[in-house]
Amino acid sequence: MIDTLDLTAIPAEDEALRSEIRQFLQHALQHVPADRRARSWMGFDADFSRQLAARGWLGLTLPREYGGAQRGHFARFVLSEELLGAGAPVSAHWIADRQSAPLILKYGTPWQRQHYLPRICRAEAFFCIGMSEPGSGSDLASIRTRADPHADGGWRLNGSKIWTTNAHRSHYMIALVRTSGTAADRHQGLSQVIIDLSLPGVTVRPIEDLAGDSHFSEVFFEDVALAADALIGTEGEGWQQVNAELAFERSGPERLYSSMALVECWLEHCRAQRLDDDLTRAALGEILAHLATLRGMSLAIAGQLARGLAPATEAALVKDLGTELEQRIPSLIAQALGRTPEQPASPELLRTLAYVEQVSPTFSLRGGTREILRGIIARGLGLR
Repeated sequence: MIDTLDLTAIPAEDEALRSEIRQFLQHALQHVPADRRARSWMGFDADFSRQLAARGWLGLTLPREYGGAQRGHFARFVLSEELLGAGAPVSAHWIADRQSAPLILKYGTPWQRQHYLPRICRAEAFFCIGMSEPGSGSDLASIRTRADPHADGGWRLNGSKIWTTNAHRSHYMIALVRTSGTAADRHQGLSQVIIDLSLPGVTVRPIEDLAGDSHFSEVFFEDVALAADALIGTEGEGWQQVNAELAFERSGPERLYSSMALVECWLEHCRAQRLDDDLTRAALGEILAHLATLRGMSLAIAGQLARGLAPATEAALVKDLGTELEQRIPSLIAQALGRTPEQPASPELLRTLAYVEQVSPTFSLRGGTREILRGIIARGLGLR
C-alpha cells in the first residue's frame, strides 16, 4: 500500500560513490552541448557504456560471481541519478542493466545467468523489451505473438512487436509472448522468452519520430526457431514475471530527470541575465518542490526493493507523477522565457527547449500510459 513509502536516506557508503561518478562525468561530457545531453537515457553510445563497465558501474546490484559489484539498490540509485542529471548517453546498456539483468537473476536458469549476466556487466550484451504490439496499445494482456512448442524441444516464434526501444541496436529481446491459449485468455498462457535478434526470420524496422530520432522500432518474427533455453522462468507465468520487471522500470530516477539538461541550461541563462522576476522564481520553485517530493518517493521505493519487496503500486504512482512533472518542465521554462524577450536565450538553450518540447509527450507513454498506471494504482488501493 502507498502508506509504506517511508522517508529513506541513502547510506553513507553508497553516497560516497557520487563524487567519483561526478568527476568522471564532468570530464566525459565537458564538450557535449545541452541539446545532446537532453537525450540522456535515450542517447545511444556503446563506447560510453563500455567505459562505465570498465569502472565496475554496470551490474552494480548483481552478485560478483556474474561480474557484478554486489552493491545494493541505493548504490544504483546514486549512479542513475548522477548519469541522468548530467545527461549522460546511457541508452545502450540501460534496459539490460536496469531490467533484463535482475529478471534473469531472479527467474533464469543457471546457464542463462552464466551466459548473459557477465556480458551485460561488460557492456557486451544490449537488450530491448518486446511488450507492445500493433493494435493493442498498452493492453499487454491482448498479446498475439506466439511461441509454439517445436518437435526438437524448442519454440517456433511468429508475430510482431512495436515501439520497441533500441531493437535495431540490441543483441537480444526479452519478449512477452503467448505459449498457450488465445488472446481471449488474457493473462493466462503468457510466457517470457529471450530472443537473439540476429536469428533468421527476425526483421527490425526503425521508426523515426518527430524529433528526427529513431529510438523505437517495429519487430517482426516469421517462423523464428528458438532453442528450449529461450524460455525464461516458468511457462504460463509471464504476466506475473513482467509485472515484477516493470517495478524496476517505473520506480527509478529516470522518471524524474528526463528534462534536467534543459533545467540546467535554463538556470545558466537566468544567472547570466540576472533574472529574478516573479514568473522565473515561481517556475523554479514549482520544479524544485515537485522534484524534492518525487525524489523522496523514489528513494523510498529503492528502500523497499532493498528489503526484497515488490512495490508495483508505489512504482506506478511515482512514474505517473514523475512523467507529469517532466512534461510540465518545458512548458514552465518556455513561459518564463517568453516574459523576458529583451533578454534572448542562447541558441543552445532554444535547441534544447525545442527538443524536449517535441519529445515530452512520449514521457507518459513509455513504461505504461497514464491510464494504465492509474488503473494499477486504483487496484493497489482496493478501489477497483
